[in-house]
Amino acid sequence: MNSEPQLWLLARRLQALAQTGLAYTSNEYDRERYRSVADGAAELMSVQCGTPVETFRALFGSQDGYATPKVDVRAAVFRDGKVLLVREAADDLWTMPGGWADVNDSPAQSVERETFEESGFRVKAMKLAAVYDRARHPHDPPLPFHVYKMFFLCEILGGTATPSRETPAVDFFSLTALPPLSRSRILSEQIFRMFEHAKDLSLPTDFD
Repeated sequence: MNSEPQLWLLARRLQALAQTGLAYTSNEYDRERYRSVADGAAELMSVQCGTPVETFRALFGSQDGYATPKVDVRAAVFRDGKVLLVREAADDLWTMPGGWADVNDSPAQSVERETFEESGFRVKAMKLAAVYDRARHPHDPPLPFHVYKMFFLCEILGGTATPSRETPAVDFFSLTALPPLSRSRILSEQIFRMFEHAKDLSLPTDFD
């Protein structure tokens, strides 16, 4: 069940339809119709969140090709019963290391690289623990594009806690003493679930 506002979901579906239509049609009349659909999607999102419509028009205008979900990767790293978290400079809140998967990197390579860049720890991805549809979980705020979140259990190979420009603090936290979380990126229930996966590696991968 989706947890995002229905108006937001509708706007995102219209934007994806318009983007894909523009990628495949050569008929100028159809292209104009698809541009109108994209503009309507931008207006709906603007109404929903109060952000200027020009922001969404520019964002949608930069997208082309067949519209597909974006991929966010997160590393579940544990040491002495505590989970590795980093504080994001963007909102001063905490999350598991990770971010958007890069082109030409496998999902495992992406999460290993992101973890090193954000925390200073070199890790090895050991298990894909979960693939979540972000829209089906109560992340806040909703994003303009559809996102799949991939969570990997990772083991530490080396390194030390090293803050970065984007993540100015790195630390390990117990399950009962989590810091304020960046709910756009991570939810407490997702962290709890990763603890369960770490305790029982035989658990199947969660999805949706």
